[in-house]
Amino acid sequence: MHKTVILTGASRGIGHATVKRFSDAGWRVITCSRDAVPAECLVGDAQHRHIVADLADSGSLDGFIDEANAVIGDAPLHGLVNNAGVSPKTDFKERLGCLNGELALWREVFELNFFAPLRLARGFAAALHRGKGAIVNVTSIAGHRVHPFAGSAYSTSKAALSALTREMAAEFAHLGVRVNAVAPGEIETAMLSPETEVLIPRIPLHRLGLPADVAGAIYYLCSEDSAYVSGTEIMVTGGQHVF
Repeated sequence: MHKTVILTGASRGIGHATVKRFSDAGWRVITCSRDAVPAECLVGDAQHRHIVADLADSGSLDGFIDEANAVIGDAPLHGLVNNAGVSPKTDFKERLGCLNGELALWREVFELNFFAPLRLARGFAAALHRGKGAIVNVTSIAGHRVHPFAGSAYSTSKAALSALTREMAAEFAHLGVRVNAVAPGEIETAMLSPETEVLIPRIPLHRLGLPADVAGAIYYLCSEDSAYVSGTEIMVTGGQHVF
């Protein structure tokens, strides 16, 4: 029987690479994004399912949980990957800090980056319990230090998600569910600022990361190879976080 994973933010970048990683390993993947998956990111196998939903919208998020649970039925769920996130910039692509930007925007960032993973974990807790599954939250190196390009709302929401990972690991253990996080550094995706290349000299591996680098860590944390790993955060940064 195929194992099943739910993955949010699946339409591009890290999400698309992670879909491919699980699909190549024979997992059934239930994906979610605000838009239909671009043609170049489609996975052809009929067992997979994509659901369009805006996880920053409460009603749309509830609808996604209901629809995905209907797809799963009484079967087990083996993984939940909370990858969807947003890092807004000003109209001039300027970093949004503590002194600029509307507080309403901060609430929108936290709704998607923090509250959505919590609500999804609650919504799929029963199915994860049946599968003795794993939750992986995608945090960020920006949640651990002031980042030159990531805004303050994004950084603090990811720091909160790191703390939530710890709390969830303690509580979901009672359901037989492991909870971990991966914290990407400078990964070559559409979210990356063009100026990021100036940071390469500060990365010990002297290169930007690839989406597949993050996907591999996520897959490991959902696999049996990490059966005794819970409450941890893997830094996928090429060593950048040590400085």
